[in-house]
Amino acid sequence: MASTATLATGRLEGILALPKRARQARLPWFPLAIMMVLLLCALFAPLLAPHDPTEIKMLDSHLAPGDNPAYPLGTDIMGRDMLSRLIYGARTALFISLIALGTGAFVGTVLGLVAGFRTGWLDHLIMRTADAALGFPTILVAMIIVTILGAGIENIILAVALTVWARFARMIRGDVLAIKELDFVTFAKIAGLSMPVIIIRHIFPNTVNTLLVITSLQIGQVILLEASLSFLGLGLPPGDPAWGIMVAEGRGVILDVWWLALFPGLAITIVVLAFNFFGDWMRDTLDPKLRRV
Repeated sequence: MASTATLATGRLEGILALPKRARQARLPWFPLAIMMVLLLCALFAPLLAPHDPTEIKMLDSHLAPGDNPAYPLGTDIMGRDMLSRLIYGARTALFISLIALGTGAFVGTVLGLVAGFRTGWLDHLIMRTADAALGFPTILVAMIIVTILGAGIENIILAVALTVWARFARMIRGDVLAIKELDFVTFAKIAGLSMPVIIIRHIFPNTVNTLLVITSLQIGQVILLEASLSFLGLGLPPGDPAWGIMVAEGRGVILDVWWLALFPGLAITIVVLAFNFFGDWMRDTLDPKLRRV
C-alpha cells in the first residue's frame, strides 16, 4: 500500500510539474499556435469550412463582416464565403510550400553533401551554379519559369524548388567541409568505406540541425513567394481559394470592399511571421555556440 501511495504521489508531482517544465522549455508558443491552426485548417478544411469556397451566390455578394451570421467574415464580389476561402487557402499554401520546399531541400542537401565531400571541379561547378541562383531575385526566377511553363500547382512547385535549393546546398556544404576533417570521418576513410556510405552514415546525421534550421526559416518565405505568384496571376487559376488570389481580387475595390484584401493579407503576414519566429527559435536552440552564450 505504501509503495502504491508513493507511486501515486510521484505521478501527481510529475503532472503538477508539467507547467513549470513547459515554462522552462521557453517554447515559442505563439508561432506554434499559429502553425497548429494552419495545419488543422489544411488537414480538415472540408470539415471546418462552413461553405463551398468556390460556390457563387450573387444575391449574397458584398456582405461585410457581421452583416450575416452565416458569413462571419463576409463575402466577396461573387458571394463566396471569405472564411471558407481562407481555410481552403491555408491548405493550398501549406500543400504547395511543403512539397516545393521538401523538393528543394532534398536537391540542395544532396548537392551540398557531394560538393563539400568531393571538392575540386565538382564543388566549383555546384557552388557557382548556386551563386548564380542566389544572384537572381527569387520572384523573378519564379515568374520566368511559370511564364514559360504556364500556371498550375506543378509549375509553382517546380519554380519554388528551383529557387530555394541553392541556400540548402551552400549551408550544408559549409557544414560538410568542417565535419569531414574530424577524426571519425578520417577513420571511416581508412577503413575503406565508400563515399556514399561515409556521407549517409557519418556526415549527413551531423548536418540535420542545420537542415532543420534552414527549413524552418525558409518555409515562411516560400509561402510568401507562392502568394506573390498567385497575386501576380502566375499561380493557380483565378477564383481558386488561394490567399494571393484573394488579395489580388480585392485590390481594385480595397476602399469599398476592404475585407477582401485585408483578411487574406493578414493571414499571409501572421503565418510568415510565425514561421520566421519559429525559425529563429530553432536556430537559437540548435546552435551550440548560441546556447553557450
